[in-house]
Amino acid sequence: MEETPAGTCEHCGHPFPTSERLVLHKGIEHPSQLDDSEQEAFESAVTEEEADLRTLRLKALAVLVLLYFGLLILYAIFA
Repeated sequence: MEETPAGTCEHCGHPFPTSERLVLHKGIEHPSQLDDSEQEAFESAVTEEEADLRTLRLKALAVLVLLYFGLLILYAIFA
């Protein structure tokens, strides 16, 4: 099954699977060629991406803490 890209960069021709990825690519690789609406879309996408990364880091930290204390309790019970 062949997937069609959601968008292609008009500056370099690279295809992207989502429009969000295309916006991020343009802002990172072609910042001088953005108009005002594209700049706003890029800043919004970066803010959203940072929030998603922050959530991922907090979830990973929670899993590590639970794993650590779970193993500590198991060690205390069986050792």
